[in-house]
Amino acid sequence: MDLDHDACYRAVSVRDARFDGRFFTGVKTTGIYCRPVCPARTPRSRNVAFFPSAAAAQEAGFRPCLRCRPETAPDRGAWLGTSNTVSRALSLIEMGALDETNVDALAGRVGIGERQLRRLFDQHLGASPIAVAQTRRVLLAKQLVQETRRPMTEIAMAAGFGSLRRFNEKFLELFGRPPTALRRAAGPDVSGLEVRKSPAPARPRATVLPWRTKP
Repeated sequence: MDLDHDACYRAVSVRDARFDGRFFTGVKTTGIYCRPVCPARTPRSRNVAFFPSAAAAQEAGFRPCLRCRPETAPDRGAWLGTSNTVSRALSLIEMGALDETNVDALAGRVGIGERQLRRLFDQHLGASPIAVAQTRRVLLAKQLVQETRRPMTEIAMAAGFGSLRRFNEKFLELFGRPPTALRRAAGPDVSGLEVRKSPAPARPRATVLPWRTKP
């Protein structure tokens, strides 16, 4: 999927909610990636890059924005424009298929070879299956840290991390702070065990998509 830079930038400039979850913006000057609706000041066009998925942005070296919180973006973006095979694989990854097994086993479950699955993921999402799974773990864990009072060990296991140590290391690597610091920053209103999802905005009848379809 080739994203049209100018069309994406226009959507970001006006914080167009129709494109929330359909692409992510990497800000080169800060090293973070955001949703199109991020309330932060819009960076200059030359300072941004656009990615078809959060995993692609993280694989390129960007970390999630703490203001617009990519983990709360509508889920439909990850599925838009993908093949049925990729959609099935994404569904299995979402259920934790790569937490205890490998890409070869995942490919077998969707009926294709490992190399073909990697090629399809790169074509449609701009990231490998492993990168997608790792991003899922990080964003799910971040959401649980900020929106619940569950113990950190329980969150690490629920998100698919093999150990609390790996969980802490990943947070330090991405955010420069431990998970407990993110929870404190979320404020005193954190409560309950249920993960809240942002409602998906209504889709207009006709929408000009910010990407080009390859011939």
